[in-house]
Amino acid sequence: ALARYAEDGSYPIDNNAIENAIRPIALGRKNWLFAGSETAGKRAAAIMSLLATAKANGHEPLAWLTDVLTRLPTTLDRDIDTLLPHRWKPAA
Repeated sequence: ALARYAEDGSYPIDNNAIENAIRPIALGRKNWLFAGSETAGKRAAAIMSLLATAKANGHEPLAWLTDVLTRLPTTLDRDIDTLLPHRWKPAA
């Protein structure tokens, strides 16, 4: 990466955006050792991934999750993908 920066000065010298994005992972690492089981850890990782994806798509994660959990029981199987963060639209 440093070689690229030396070749083209338009590249940023730091990677603060990436460091800030992974900070929650680094901070939670010790806490996640005690998820209860490997299966519980995988479930927690899936939920955190969905919440991070919602945030990356410009949604408030809590609002997205609340809406999805409310609509999930009445959503048809063929329409489940509309609840994913990149396709979600808030209920009117």
